[in-house]
Amino acid sequence: MTYRRLGRTGLRVSSVSIGGWLTLGASVDEDMAIAVLHRALDLGINFIDLADVYARGEAERVAGRALRDHRRQDLVISSKVFWPMSDDVNDRGLSRKHIHESIDATLRRLGTDYVDLYFCHRHDPDTPLEETVRAMDDLVRAGKVLYWGTSVWTADQLRAAHAMADRFLAYRPVVEQPRHNLLDRSVERDVLPAARELGMGVVTWSPLAQGLLTGKYNEGVPPGSRGATSSWLDAHLVPETLERVRAFCALADDLGLRPAELALAWALHVPGITSVITGASRPEQVEENAAAAGVELAPETLDRLDALFPLPKE
Repeated sequence: MTYRRLGRTGLRVSSVSIGGWLTLGASVDEDMAIAVLHRALDLGINFIDLADVYARGEAERVAGRALRDHRRQDLVISSKVFWPMSDDVNDRGLSRKHIHESIDATLRRLGTDYVDLYFCHRHDPDTPLEETVRAMDDLVRAGKVLYWGTSVWTADQLRAAHAMADRFLAYRPVVEQPRHNLLDRSVERDVLPAARELGMGVVTWSPLAQGLLTGKYNEGVPPGSRGATSSWLDAHLVPETLERVRAFCALADDLGLRPAELALAWALHVPGITSVITGASRPEQVEENAAAAGVELAPETLDRLDALFPLPKE
């Protein structure tokens, strides 16, 4: 495994990380989810990405049970706040009340005193930015959170958060978490440059485009797969995209790589990317994903991928 510094912080995270969106508490039974997480740790993955809303808190509970026998100082655990966890009118968004109550609930579910990273899961237009920034600063000063970050915020929103933090001498957000993969490169235009400008790390989700870049949908949608229910996948399961994915899989085969390895290795070659968040339903998938950390791609390979999946025009 390789490790990268998270922005300008002193924290180093594994370049391939494990996420709880699909792995923990959702589509994978608990025993298998724990086996997946343990295999990730064995392979040197130290960054576990969670959110309170994943399986309505169950992902955090399963992770807490899986990690309780591991040294806390060896782990980088993240969670997120924003989405509603109940029907209560205040149980959502980025208000001071919701942020403070959510972190306490997350820590109880995880069975830990702090999380390393705490993300604002989306931007909240209904809460003043000052309130959100100062609430996150409160958590850092209280020791419940070591660093805070954002997820799916625009470049302008990132700059505004930094300016607000500086105005009140508060801790700045140090990491952004956007969607990014060969089929969705839009953040390369503005969010990644803004993150570099602000000294933020970037950890990306959906690096395999919800499995599309593994080739599993090349011949149709397997019964019971995510392709049958995902609106994002449904929009991309079109002949032109599938033709490009088949060409991508052929390139991976020529290079002696699995398609997933090539997709992850490409993402890790994009300037500014710190870590890619992966999911797995079996320990073997973790091994395949982790292998991407050691893959070096030649300039001509990167050029071929750029030609196959060009950055969209503005």
